[in-house]
Formats: sequence, C-alpha cells, structure tokens
Amino acid sequence: MAERGQKQKKIQAKPISKKRKFIKDGVFYAELNDFLARELAEDGYAGCEVRVTPTRTEVIIRATRPRQVVGDQGRRVREITALVQKRFKYQKGQIILFAEKIRNKGLSALAQAQAVKFRLLQGLSVRRAAYSVVKFIMDKGAKGCEVVVSGKLRGQRAKAMKFRDGYMIHAGDATNYYVEKAVKHVHLRQGVIGIKVKIMLPHDPTGENGVSRDLPDAIKVHDPDKDEQFDQPYGGSGGGGAAVQPSYMQAPTDVRNIDNPPQNDNPPPQQNINDDQQPQQQNVYDNQPPPQNDNQAGGFNNNQQQFGQPQQQTAGGGFDQQY
Repeated sequence: MAERGQKQKKIQAKPISKKRKFIKDGVFYAELNDFLARELAEDGYAGCEVRVTPTRTEVIIRATRPRQVVGDQGRRVREITALVQKRFKYQKGQIILFAEKIRNKGLSALAQAQAVKFRLLQGLSVRRAAYSVVKFIMDKGAKGCEVVVSGKLRGQRAKAMKFRDGYMIHAGDATNYYVEKAVKHVHLRQGVIGIKVKIMLPHDPTGENGVSRDLPDAIKVHDPDKDEQFDQPYGGSGGGGAAVQPSYMQAPTDVRNIDNPPQNDNPPPQQNINDDQQPQQQNVYDNQPPPQNDNQAGGFNNNQQQFGQPQQQTAGGGFDQQY
C-alpha cells in the first residue's frame, strides 16, 4: 500500500477553453439556484450570488428570513454545504455558504412569486392573492409591477389573468437591469398553475434601493442660475465679446410715447403767481369760427327728430316735424 501511495502521481488540472469554462459556470449556477429554491422555498429564498476567489468559492444566499436558513447554531447551512460539496465534487473548505437578508423584499420578484404560490396553496382566490401582492409591491416603492396567473383557474378551460399597476417597460436594453422577473409553478388538484411576476425597479443614484443607472429616455431640466450676469464677457474675466442680453429680457417699449416721445424728463419749474396777477383763462371756443346757420348753432337739421315731441301726420300722408 505504501508503494502504491508513492507511485501515485499528482493529477494536474487540464486546461479548459474559455467557451467550456463559461458553460460550466452557467450550468453550476443554474443547478445550484434550482436546488436552493426547492430547499429554501419556505424561508423566503430570493436568489444567490457566486463569488470565485483564488482560494475558495463563496455562495451568498439571499432570503427574507436568514435565521431559518442558518438554523440552530449553523446546523442547516452546514448540511446544505455538505450536499453541495458532494454533488459538485468540491473538497472540504473549498466552498462556503453565507446567508444574507434582502433589504427590500417588495422589490424581489422571486420572493413575491413565492408569496403568491403560498396564498394559492392556502385556498385563497386568484384575484385576492394577486391584488394583495401587487399592492404590497407598489407600497414598497416599485415603479410598476405585473402578475400573470395562468392555468385552469375556475373551469376546465385554461386561461390567463393579468394584474398590472404603475409603469412597465417591455423593450430595450433597460429591461436587462430595470425589470426583475420570476416564474413559479403551483401544483393544485385541478392541475398546474403558472405564476409570473415582473417588477419595475425604481431609480436610486446610490444603488441601495434601486438601479443606479438612469433610464435612457429620462430628461432633466435644470433651472438657470439666478445670479448670472449678462454683462460679463464669455469665458470669465478673459477675452471674448460681451454677452448680449436676450430680447425677451429687455424692458418693453411704452407704446403711448411712440408718437410724442418725452423731450425732458425733468418737470418745468413752477411760477410764483401773486394775488394781484391772476392768470387769464383761455376759452377753448375762442379760436373756433362762428356757426353758419341755426342748425350748426345747436338746432336740429331736417334729418333729425327732436326727442320727446310727437310726430304729426299731415294731410298728404307724411309726417310733419314740430320744433
């Protein structure tokens, strides 16, 4: 036995192409995610993240109740770690599992799809289960959400019911990082019912409660600086022509003074008039020519009728005007 141990050669890792490496990592994540989703469904499983370091592989499990994932004194997480090591042929200490609590479970599509599933298993109606989840998602700050329940809901004929609220995008590159999707299946007596949940995440510059990247069609209009001076030259104190004040900011022209512009803004000095020197008033009718006839002097012409006097009919059938 000792000789066999000495003769055994160390097996070196064979080089693997980039294509096979990406396929292997993708299969590992898909199978691990499916295993954890089935094992931790009742504990609010909301996804996992795999981090590969030169010494070991770390798996971070996100859940709404991380204490139940860890178990009493870490017993449950050690059992799951042993199963993963045996399935993927990891040596002891090469893979470690951690449990982390999600910050906002209302923005986790997987957790909300699981909530709809448990409500349907408890016998709740489809409308009540879906609307309760939609209201919970919108109250947690989501931009929009959509819940689709399909299958034999009431009769023997299968159909789909959609419940929507808020704003949702369906196309473009923004759907890759703004829309979170999840699918769950419910095995009931009448058959299998499918659940799809889509959540439109909000925008958060910090990235804690939403997506740090803004939507490509978002437009921000900034208010101009109120202290901006138009008489300063362009480029600060350097050279360049002076800035011209826009026409809409110039003082409006007074149309009343277009024909008679003011000659002098200063009012004329007032003259001191004594009691003996009374100013002579000028009659406005002095320069007018005298009237030519009685009609212009204030009478009525033949075409006018005096107000208040009745008209008398003459023998010829016409009306005689009485003055």
